[in-house]
Amino acid sequence: MHYPWWYVPFLTSPMLIALVSVFHVLVSHYAVGGGLFLAYETQYAHRSKSKHYLDYLKQHAWFFILITVVYGAITGVGIWWTIGLASPLATEALIHIFVFGWAIEWVFFVIEIVSAFIFYYFWSKLEPEIHIRIGWIYAGAAWISLVLITGITAFMLHSGSWPENRTFWAAFLNPQFLPQTLARTGGSLLLASLYVFLHASFKVKDDKLRNLIGKRSVKPALCGSLLTAIGAGLWFVFLPESARLALASASVLNVLTAVIFALTTAVFIMMYVGPYRNPSWISPGFAILFLAFGFGAVATGEFIREAVRKPYIVYNVVMSNQVYADEIPALQRDGYLQSGTWTRAFVAANYPQMMNDGRIDNSRLLDLPERDQVKLGEVLFQYHCNDCHAGAAGYMAMGTLLHGWTPDMIRHMIDNLHIIRFFMPPWCGTAQEAALLTRYLSQIAPEQPAGMYYGKE
Repeated sequence: MHYPWWYVPFLTSPMLIALVSVFHVLVSHYAVGGGLFLAYETQYAHRSKSKHYLDYLKQHAWFFILITVVYGAITGVGIWWTIGLASPLATEALIHIFVFGWAIEWVFFVIEIVSAFIFYYFWSKLEPEIHIRIGWIYAGAAWISLVLITGITAFMLHSGSWPENRTFWAAFLNPQFLPQTLARTGGSLLLASLYVFLHASFKVKDDKLRNLIGKRSVKPALCGSLLTAIGAGLWFVFLPESARLALASASVLNVLTAVIFALTTAVFIMMYVGPYRNPSWISPGFAILFLAFGFGAVATGEFIREAVRKPYIVYNVVMSNQVYADEIPALQRDGYLQSGTWTRAFVAANYPQMMNDGRIDNSRLLDLPERDQVKLGEVLFQYHCNDCHAGAAGYMAMGTLLHGWTPDMIRHMIDNLHIIRFFMPPWCGTAQEAALLTRYLSQIAPEQPAGMYYGKE
């Protein structure tokens, strides 16, 4: 309500956030797990004086920096760009609540970048012990960044005691912090090993060296699998009640949960049968399939984690329609159009006859011609509903969901949004505004499909 809405045709803006975020997560996890892998393995290679392994690790470090620093930085900026446009109120809330955490994270991000470049570009110029320390500095900074970001994103799923005790630590040490930190750390180790398998399968021709890489990189993957499983279990245990119910009642989420289980099981079996028991099996085809399964499991997990937050963007703080939870009574009393800076300006510019001493006169909204009522209904839809639904066509389009609905049915749904669908926010406007939205939705709702059974004449 405090910001203009951002219209993304067909896809909707939240789905654009999801796409950019998933592509970033697949690399940001590698930035953490790959850093730990390089630090540990460089230490091993230096101390065992394995020149061939050191040469390979330098090659992998170049690949690592290219993927994580270049691609990762671009997608990281992309996330800020998309969330700032699609979920400005939630972004504002997270910046204000965690300003201290963001500042710390930026310090460690700078340490990451500097140490990564020193680690690679001064590879042969530093004494082995200093080179090892630089590697561990990067690994430590990357993991601390993960911890800081996880505390913030976990808060979105469960705000814990923050609504009553509004301190940084109450927000950061939320019930989901530990489970998601364990799961993301485990996922980082697992994905890093999959990236190593992929890179080594193309770059390493020597069978002995490839076998060594396979044997050494599979251990953090197995450890990561265990951490991920523990974290996922605790994640479920500490879900708020609304999120647990959303997970149980949405058939698509149940299917996706089964997909995660199947993909994770497949990765674990492939890891044991392949790199652990038969390192020579790491061929390009095997590694690509391996990484694809890992990507599928991580991406599906991210989708589920985001989906179960509804009806909130930030649990108990920001609703999915970009209003603060404690603002709802005032919005229902004063009007949704009146309470929003941009909606009020739109009405004042286009329908000045509706204004009375700078305020929208809700009692006169239904005196407007039907065409103008539909137009205001569309404005209400874009601000109140577009964060989850497209209009006539697109992702979760209301034009599809309301097939055959009558105006009376639509109006009843609007008045009881949070009762009919517990994962939706309550209607945040007046009765007159509900009538305007009904007008708009009735126009985009298709008729009942031909061939439907209506009973006896």
